[in-house]
Amino acid sequence: MISTVLSRAQHGMEAPLVRVEVHLDNGLPRFTIVGLPEAVVKESKDRVHAAIVNCGLQMPDGRITVNLSPADLRKEGVRFDLPIALGILIASQQVVQLPFENCELYGELSLGGEIRPVRGALLAATAAARVGHRMIVPPTNAAETLMVTGCRVAVAKHLLDVVAHASGASLLSFAEGVAPPVVAAQCSDMSEVRGQLQAKRALEIAAAGEHSLVLIGPPGTGKSMLAQRLPGLLPAMSEADALEVAAIRSVAGLLLKPAHWRVRPFRSPHHTTSAVALVGGGSSPRPGEVSLAHHGVLFLDELPEFDRGVLEVLREPLESGSVTISRAARQAEFPATFQLIAAMNPCPCGYLGDVQGRCRCTAEQVQRYRSRLSGPLIDRLDLHVEVPRVPMELLAVASTAAETSEVVAARVLRAREQQIARQGTLNSRLDNKAVERFCAATRDAIALLNRATEALGLSARAYHRILKVARTVADLAQTDPIEVRHVGEALALRVLDRKQSG
Repeated sequence: MISTVLSRAQHGMEAPLVRVEVHLDNGLPRFTIVGLPEAVVKESKDRVHAAIVNCGLQMPDGRITVNLSPADLRKEGVRFDLPIALGILIASQQVVQLPFENCELYGELSLGGEIRPVRGALLAATAAARVGHRMIVPPTNAAETLMVTGCRVAVAKHLLDVVAHASGASLLSFAEGVAPPVVAAQCSDMSEVRGQLQAKRALEIAAAGEHSLVLIGPPGTGKSMLAQRLPGLLPAMSEADALEVAAIRSVAGLLLKPAHWRVRPFRSPHHTTSAVALVGGGSSPRPGEVSLAHHGVLFLDELPEFDRGVLEVLREPLESGSVTISRAARQAEFPATFQLIAAMNPCPCGYLGDVQGRCRCTAEQVQRYRSRLSGPLIDRLDLHVEVPRVPMELLAVASTAAETSEVVAARVLRAREQQIARQGTLNSRLDNKAVERFCAATRDAIALLNRATEALGLSARAYHRILKVARTVADLAQTDPIEVRHVGEALALRVLDRKQSG
């Protein structure tokens, strides 16, 4: 007898359909799984055997062959336990096939038959909804799969629940997925930041054009405070973007709470983070911090304290918006369109230029500290802003004139809508050809930029990034051509270029 049960594999951000084919034959007892299964998939035969027996069902005698088709696609994870068990029961005529046509099954089986959660269920739900398939999933995976609009999902806690559904004794109830309601994100407000007018202006520009930003200043001046307020300036994600973010979390084995639906992620890894944890990897490739920050913010505090090799791996995702992880037998690509915000001290002790005589760092120590950031990485950072110490009189008196995040976010949204209408994307994502087309500047503005490029020894990449920042400044001012004042502000917000040239 032969039976076929549907499921899906998980490769990077793809969920290809897998047909679990089971064949029973006479002969000496043998249980074989073929179709490029990884070790954990091969081990499923022992879990499946114990689960079937402990549920009071009959494990067939003779030869059992399970083929995971397509056979040239590598299979991994525990998601195939339930479809393999069901395929055996259908092939041995203990269960009928009909209730499971166009239905995909997922779940790890315990030795007693309980169905346990799997990774990447939301990714599978998105693919299943696209082709009109139903799904049977463990209880823990129900919430994420029901986030996919139009996906029909049933929950099974035990293998016997699936058997009862097949016999008609107790039918599983299929619910149709609906996107969760949008909940206003609880973010810290910009009005709480005292002083730091230039830094707050840089934060607004960064939010409007999705530009990367590094904040430089002594300890306690509000660098982290400013970075944590960036998500409050960004518009809510679209439903498609929210599903993509949720799918990445599902692949990484992280649950997404409905209250966080369409809320942009904010990731802040410690400076001891490894390169693999930052960009993803492992023998079975998983997304790293840059992918978990997709469509959101990646905040790197104490930037020079990160290992230089770790920082260098950021160069590719900053340029391409994706990460490709290659292994000998496989390749996985994860999206990584994130906004980088970093903070750093001006020197090892942190007090260079802060209070007269407080810094004891030598010129060589300062140079060694700053050299932890390579020139190519600094080139890819759009804005470098100093965050000086705030005078005590500003700290002691509450300001009622400070703009709230809501006011700034309205300007950011208006600028973003203008960019999308003009060029179909945000300014930071423009390629060189698009920069020439959409970043038209006056003759005087170009002359100023050319003089600054020669005086500071800027690269062609830095030249184009300054022009894109100037385009964002002009968009916030609601002007079409880029003028001298826009280029001048963009140049003023790249302090590291001036220090390196000096």
